[in-house]
Amino acid sequence: MPTSTPDSGPTPPPGCPAHTGQGRAPGLPESLYGAEFAENPSAVYARLRAYGPVAPVEISPGVHASLVTSYSTALEVMRNTETFPRDPRRWEALNNGTVPMDSPVVPMMMYRPNPMYTDGEEHDRYRGAVSDTLNRLNPHALRTYVEESSDLLIDLFGPEGEAELLGEYCARLPLLVFNQLFGCPPELSEPMVKGMASLLDASEDAVEANAALVETLLTLISLKRREPGADITSWLLAHPARLNDEEMISQLILLLGAGVEPVKNLICNALRLLLSDDRFAGDLSGGTMPIDEALDEALWTDPPIANYATHFPVRDVTIAGHRVGKGTPVLISMAAANNDPQLVSDRRGNRAHLAFGAGPHACPAKDPARIIASTAVEKLLDRVPDIELVVDAAQLQWRPGPFHRALVALPVSFPPVAAKYDATGAAATDQSTGDTAWNSSPDPSTTAPLSSTPKGATSTGREPGSGNGAQRPWWNSLITWWRGR
Repeated sequence: MPTSTPDSGPTPPPGCPAHTGQGRAPGLPESLYGAEFAENPSAVYARLRAYGPVAPVEISPGVHASLVTSYSTALEVMRNTETFPRDPRRWEALNNGTVPMDSPVVPMMMYRPNPMYTDGEEHDRYRGAVSDTLNRLNPHALRTYVEESSDLLIDLFGPEGEAELLGEYCARLPLLVFNQLFGCPPELSEPMVKGMASLLDASEDAVEANAALVETLLTLISLKRREPGADITSWLLAHPARLNDEEMISQLILLLGAGVEPVKNLICNALRLLLSDDRFAGDLSGGTMPIDEALDEALWTDPPIANYATHFPVRDVTIAGHRVGKGTPVLISMAAANNDPQLVSDRRGNRAHLAFGAGPHACPAKDPARIIASTAVEKLLDRVPDIELVVDAAQLQWRPGPFHRALVALPVSFPPVAAKYDATGAAATDQSTGDTAWNSSPDPSTTAPLSSTPKGATSTGREPGSGNGAQRPWWNSLITWWRGR
């Protein structure tokens, strides 16, 4: 366990690049931003390991932290919330002004009243509201809904015989899904998702994007207070935790952060493997689709959230020989820890990766996220089986940013495929079953109601056929908007 230490900085060990002249000069930490890190993060992690399981890094100009690169040390930190709490109000450099509030990483690291940034009873209250709400989702119906959404998106580019999958499929699919799950009207969808993307990029406009995102979510919350429905926003509002507007915004940002950008990148990273890695190409040509294997491999090697899960020690501590000052950010590198050279295991079918975190703050939405990602990949490869990258995989570029592992684009070509829906979004094939992507009215004779949810709260009736795109005006509006772009 970590122990108190004198106030002294880290000393690079013999053989470290700081001694040999390779990498950065002595005393200068590795940076986790910019094109160099985005192009080859593995090289940066390798240099950081020379310090030991924990090393100093710079996550944005002038913003310093310690990065955990060891799998076992990452588990130790994430499970020990008494010494390493998550509450950013302990961040001393932010409190004393060393890190300015307009730093691009602050919106992703600042305190928000949700389970990611709180501890103890406060954490339990927020996590209960989020978990109870997510438990109302019907996995089977969610999968059916994602398939339906995938079909509409494939119809947009399928007849063309080429596509940029990141922008035209991977990014749009979570948007369609979460617009429906949040009960979000089309006019709020674009600013909502663009705002979340800017936060993860830690771009220069991250502070402005955060303000715009908050404004958008306030509008959605106000709408749902007036007109509740069978959706995540309404369920959170009706939860016994009695969340106020600030708390509601934070829960929705958490769900967006976990469900849109990371899922988009997981879909894209898995497709990159399936279309370029010989381990999967053989299975694809043989008529099988190792979707789960590709998702697991992407979660191990290129997790969509690569460096995050920030902790703030309650006192000066030593973690595996590295001194960390009280209130100094300690980030977990899920990417580096997953690929720790000391970690020897067979990854096939192994889901012990840290892509969804660990300990009391592990992601509560990993099951819905996996359903969305696996269904999206399976549907695409089923409808477009002869899809190919139009560039060598080594030429694909990655987006800069300290937190994520995200491609810039994924261009592909394929023999044109016929559309299943017409230009208005009406089905050109059989109608769907009409299932909604949630348990709006569980049958009390077969399903016990959630103890944390008032009986019948926010459950609404459905029009016949509401599971079909032709019956969703918000969906048709988005499709029309995308067709006109």
